[in-house]
Amino acid sequence: MPAQRIDELRKTYEGALLENVLPFWIRHSPDHEHGGFFSSLDRDGRVLDPDKAMWVQGRFSWLLATLCLEMGAEENWRRLALHGITFLREHGFDQDGRMWFHVTQDGRPLRKRRYVFTECFAAMAFAAWARLAGDADAERTANTLLDLVVHHLRAPVPAKTEATRPMKSLGAPMILLNLAQVFRQTIEHADADALADAAIAEIRDHFVKPELGVVMENVAPDGRVVDATFDGRLLNPGHAIEAAWFILEEARVRGGDAGLIALGTSMLDMTWKRGWDPVEGGLLYFCALDGGPVAEYWHDMKFWWPHCEAIIATLFAYELTGRDAYLDLHRQVHDWTFKHFPDPVHGEWYGYLHRDGRISVPLKGNLWKGPFHIPRMLLLCRQACLRMTGRTGSG
Repeated sequence: MPAQRIDELRKTYEGALLENVLPFWIRHSPDHEHGGFFSSLDRDGRVLDPDKAMWVQGRFSWLLATLCLEMGAEENWRRLALHGITFLREHGFDQDGRMWFHVTQDGRPLRKRRYVFTECFAAMAFAAWARLAGDADAERTANTLLDLVVHHLRAPVPAKTEATRPMKSLGAPMILLNLAQVFRQTIEHADADALADAAIAEIRDHFVKPELGVVMENVAPDGRVVDATFDGRLLNPGHAIEAAWFILEEARVRGGDAGLIALGTSMLDMTWKRGWDPVEGGLLYFCALDGGPVAEYWHDMKFWWPHCEAIIATLFAYELTGRDAYLDLHRQVHDWTFKHFPDPVHGEWYGYLHRDGRISVPLKGNLWKGPFHIPRMLLLCRQACLRMTGRTGSG
C-alpha cells in the first residue's frame, strides 16, 4: 500500500474518532446527576431510556482509559473514565461478586445474566484504569474479575436448557483471548500468555473447520459439529472475523508468529467467502453451514459491529502479510461501511441496516450498542497505519 494511502486512512480513522464518534458520546452519554453513562440514545443523542447497561459502563470506561494511555492523558477523557469506574464500583456488583447486566438510572439492579460478559468488560476497564491511574484497588478488582471469568468459563453455571445436547460457543474463548491481551498490555498479568495460548488452542482445535471451510459459532464440548440443528449449523461472520483479528494481533505481539498469522488469515478468508453479501455488499449477520435458512429473522441485516471487526481484521492481515488481496478486502469493507453507517447530520453511526443498506432504526445506542466497537476500530486502525508508516502506534 502506498504510504500516501496509509496516511490518508490514518487521517480518516483519527478524524472520525476525535471529531465525530467520540464527541457524540462525550456530549450525550455521561449522566452528571447519578453517575455512569446513558447508552439508549436517539439519532440526535436524546436519551430514549435512562436505564443503564453495565456492558456500556465497562466498555466506555475501558475506551476512555485506553485513549489516555495510547494518545495522551486528555483531562476530560481521564475524568470521564473515573466517572465510569466509580459507577461500576458503586452499582455494578451483587453481593455474590457477580455483576449486574442492567440497572436503573440511579444504579438499582434490574437484571443479572448467567454469562459473564459484564464481568469481562468491567475487568478490561479496571485493568486499563489501574494502569492509567496507578490504582492498586482497581488492579485487585480487575484480577478478581479475571479469576471469576476464567472459573465461570471453565466450569459454567447450568444453562437454561437441559444437558441433553450440551454445546459451547465461540464467544467464550475469543473474549478470554481479548482479556488476556488487555491484561498483558495494562497490568502485565503473569498468566496472560498462558490464557491466550489456551484460548487460541480451543478456537483452532474446536471451532475452526478448514475441511468445511468455516469457523463455527457453536459446537459440542469436544468440538464436534452438530449439524442436525439450527444452532449447530449457525455461522456468525462478525464473531469469526473478530476472533481472527484477536489472533492476528497476538501474532504481531509475538513478533510475527507465522503459525498465528496463518490461522488468523485462514479464519478471515473462510468467513469472508461465507459472510460477504454478493448481492448488496456488506456482511450478513448470520448464515448457515449448509447454505440453507437460519432461524433468526434478522440474519440478512447489516449490523455496525461486524463491519468494524472486518475493517480491523483486513487491515491487520495486510499489515502482517503485505498481500494485496487483503488490501482489496479492506477497501471493500471500508468503503461499504463508511458509505452506509455514518450519520452525516448528527454524528456517530447507525447500528442497524436492512440488507440493501437502508436504515432500519435511527437510534445510536441501546443496551448493546454503545461507544465500543466503532471507536475501538478507529483507534486500532489508526495505530496500524502509524506502524505501517514507521511512526508510532501501540506496541
